[in-house]
Amino acid sequence: MSSGIRFDSVSVAYGKNVVLDALDLVVEPGEVMALLGPSGSGKTTALRAVAGFVQPVSGRVLIGGRDVTSLPPHRRGIGMVVQQYALFPHMKVADNVAFGLRAQKVAKGEIAGRVAEALEMTGMGAYAGRYPRELSGGQQQRVAIARALAIRPGVLLLDEPLSALDAQLRSGMLAELARLHRELPDVSILYVTHDQVEALTLADRIAVMDKARLQDCGTPQDLYRRPRSEFTASFVGNANLLPVEVGSGGSVSFGGTPLEVATDEIAVGAKATLCVRPHLVGLGEGPNALSGSIAEVQWRGSTHRLYVDVGGHRIKADLRELRVTPALGDEVTVHFAADDAVLLAAGVGGSDV
Repeated sequence: MSSGIRFDSVSVAYGKNVVLDALDLVVEPGEVMALLGPSGSGKTTALRAVAGFVQPVSGRVLIGGRDVTSLPPHRRGIGMVVQQYALFPHMKVADNVAFGLRAQKVAKGEIAGRVAEALEMTGMGAYAGRYPRELSGGQQQRVAIARALAIRPGVLLLDEPLSALDAQLRSGMLAELARLHRELPDVSILYVTHDQVEALTLADRIAVMDKARLQDCGTPQDLYRRPRSEFTASFVGNANLLPVEVGSGGSVSFGGTPLEVATDEIAVGAKATLCVRPHLVGLGEGPNALSGSIAEVQWRGSTHRLYVDVGGHRIKADLRELRVTPALGDEVTVHFAADDAVLLAAGVGGSDV
């Protein structure tokens, strides 16, 4: 089936409540696009518009270049996997996977082979004769994915597919989804999640959503290393966001302390926000040094996270497990390299994001 998705100024509203506002976005054939954002950001509404479960009040949805805005879901050539598996409890695994094929009136002689192919692809070939209640949560989700793949869709929609799994199962399923993506290079995948790790791990590009609108879009590396807004910086990864004033000659001032960073085209005297990722903050003397006191210490196994109070702003530093842990109230110095900081012109941001 045809691949690729295009949102052409798509808006969805319930009465006067706009839940998706003029979305323009293209998912290329074979691309994994993650829609990332908080609850109520519009990401699930966008996916449901592609599926045909909600009708836009304006704009068009195209799949493989074909306008499907007015088509019912079963005529769109899509596979879909939702959070709660949605398997039929009275059907064995093979029958669950065959359900979509029978609905599409695929020839009976072809169904068994397609079911076996989809189950093998998801590592569930040995479980065809079991009922959903006899499977773990991760196994049930694999069956749901197999059912979506059995119809050989051009577009695969994944709506928070891992959120019901525990951390270990989620990690394993992320690896499986990455493998499936490699084996299905022509299938476009739209992946809705509020989990930044899932988006960073799987996506070719991430569309960041908030308040019903698209806020940013780019590769995971670009959005993480060089975010273009405070919202992107805080939602894609973790960030220190510090209010600064731009000086001359590539310097800024934070609470009266001069710091050297790339100011690009931001005007001298302008208010801005300095973004530094916690793992790029070091402990001790170095470039762009800031002194403060330990406000909190969190042990995270392989790392310690220090919260350092600097002039009323908490700066987070993620450090490899420390042999000697500083105590609350200890005076310390943290630092970061100029190349590791990004200056954002979108106003002042809070440092506790």
